[in-house]
Amino acid sequence: MTIPKKTYNTDKLYYAVMDSPLGLIGLAVSGKGLVHIQTAVKSEKAYAAFLKKAFTRIPEKNPSQLKPVMNQLRAYFKGGLQQFDLPLDFLPGTDFQKRVWKKLQSIPYGETRSYAWLARAVKHPQAARAVGNANGKNPIPIVVPCHRIIQSNGDLGGYTSGPHIKQYLLELEENGHATL
Repeated sequence: MTIPKKTYNTDKLYYAVMDSPLGLIGLAVSGKGLVHIQTAVKSEKAYAAFLKKAFTRIPEKNPSQLKPVMNQLRAYFKGGLQQFDLPLDFLPGTDFQKRVWKKLQSIPYGETRSYAWLARAVKHPQAARAVGNANGKNPIPIVVPCHRIIQSNGDLGGYTSGPHIKQYLLELEENGHATL
């Protein structure tokens, strides 16, 4: 299922909160694309306050601006979408982090890679720890699939939203369904 790319107003930061199998998810877009996803959002008000502080812009609630994102996430959670087709805008982040985040997008749906693999893939083979830190700061989880990175020994490793969320996403991709 491919949803057409959406052009966003460059003067604003738009946000919405949606229900998901993971609970409430906060979403934000800029004029260039998807900027942020946050799982385990406590409330719409709290997410708006976070965005204002993190992005130094006053966010505007506008679910219609986020409709393509919400539609693709809903399809993903139903097991019907394996590749997101959304414009992304990595506003926060160093050049190294952005290289890591772009490389994450090359990992196929339902597959995993190790932190060591990711370090080699971004041409810093001795930087598995730095890659792990960049992975943990990914501002667009799920769409930029940082959950697909595991430890070399097969253990899940960390995940900003918690290991149960990482396990859920990996099971969803492996089986087409999962439970928390």
